[in-house]
Amino acid sequence: MLHSFTRNYNDLSTEAGFQFEFFCDCCGNGFKSTFVRSTTYGQRQKSDRVGRMASTLGGFLGGKASDLGWALERGSDAIGNRFSGESPEWRKEQEKAFDEAQAEVKPEFKKCPGCNKWVCADCWNEEEGLCTECAPREASYVAQARSRAMQRNIDEAADSATVWQGKIETRTTICPQCGKPAGNGKFCNECGAPLGTQRCPNCGANVALGLKFCGECGSPMKKNTTCPSCGFENEPGMKFCGECGAKL
Repeated sequence: MLHSFTRNYNDLSTEAGFQFEFFCDCCGNGFKSTFVRSTTYGQRQKSDRVGRMASTLGGFLGGKASDLGWALERGSDAIGNRFSGESPEWRKEQEKAFDEAQAEVKPEFKKCPGCNKWVCADCWNEEEGLCTECAPREASYVAQARSRAMQRNIDEAADSATVWQGKIETRTTICPQCGKPAGNGKFCNECGAPLGTQRCPNCGANVALGLKFCGECGSPMKKNTTCPSCGFENEPGMKFCGECGAKL
């Protein structure tokens, strides 16, 4: 059972050797130990080579030599199985390598007496003798406080700012022909009458087509626009004749 000075570590070991990575409890930065080659793995590789050589030699000589090669190969397999995976020898090597890895990496960490976390140099407040979570560095904390205050000021200014001055209202268009809701198109959904507007010749207000009197000033929408001077038919709302310029 491996026991680490910090609970945050990762075992990167393989059959070929041992390596471990230890992490800061605050920021998660990791430090890897030096890779240590497994002695048992080297012995297994050597046994495998001997077994393959004997098997090849047996193939040339035949008979008893071949049987000898087969026996040596089987023996190398037994040795390999004994040292592979979680064999006792491999486990002893692993524990030793783990202790050496901790001795190598531990100087990169500081244990905070406030929260008992193991932290790296970036998360250690040297002046206070605590981690930066227990005792943030003054300059960093001031900068963070200023940033939070700036965000609050911006939010408060945005809440009080007027960014739109229109009117929120809903209007229902009533058809001037049938008196029913006409919809949002150019023609009434009920009777098909046009839903455009015309300007009042007296006050200039927009008045729905078909209405005989202005809703703003009460003036009749149709006035005599025939020029008394030349007889030209002018558009409603014109104050002077478009043909001769006479006042209407």
